[in-house]
Amino acid sequence: MNKAFTRESDREDDEDDEGAGLPALPTGTRNYMTPQGYARLRAELMQLIDDERPRIVDIVHWAAANGDRSENGDYLYGKKRLREIDRRIRFLTRRLEKAEVTDPSVHHGSDQVFFGATVTYMEEDGEEKTVTIMGIDEVDNLQGQVSWIAPVSRALLRARVGDVVPLHTPAGIRDIEVIDVQYPAPYGNPPEAS
Repeated sequence: MNKAFTRESDREDDEDDEGAGLPALPTGTRNYMTPQGYARLRAELMQLIDDERPRIVDIVHWAAANGDRSENGDYLYGKKRLREIDRRIRFLTRRLEKAEVTDPSVHHGSDQVFFGATVTYMEEDGEEKTVTIMGIDEVDNLQGQVSWIAPVSRALLRARVGDVVPLHTPAGIRDIEVIDVQYPAPYGNPPEAS
C-alpha cells in the first residue's frame, strides 16, 4: 500500500497531546496561571486557529491538486505540520479550560509567599537566589521563574520573610531562609516610593 494512504496511529497523536514540551498537571490539582500567562496562551491558540492553520490548509490543498502526493514535499510537510498544529490546539484548549487565573497583585505588600511571588531566599552556604513562582505553562527558567509544583516553590509557599523552611533535594534536606517577598503592583496603581 502506498505510504501516502496509510494513517499514522491515533496513539502517536495522543501521546504528544499532554507532552507538548510541558509537564503534565499533577492529578487532582488546578492549573494556576497569571492573567498575563493566560492571555499569552490564549493569543497563541487564536493565532494557530485564525492564521497558521488556515494558511497550512491552503498549502496542503494546493499541493494535493498538483497530483502525486507520495513524493510531494509540500503536501507531506503540510500534513505533518497540520497534525502538529492540531495537537497544539488540543493541548492549549485543554490547558485553558482547566486554567484558574490567579492575580498575584492582590497580595501586593504581603510578606507571605503565595502564587506569583518573587522570592529571594538564602541557602545554607550563604548564596542568595531569587525566583518567581509561576504557572506550569508560563515558566521561563532563563528569567528566574519556577513552576508552583517545583520543590523549591512547594517549600516556599506559605512561608513568611524570616522563616527557615526545609527544601527536599536529591542530595538531602537543606534549609533555606526567606529574605524578601515581592508581588507586582495592582494594575493601574503607581509604584510605591522607596
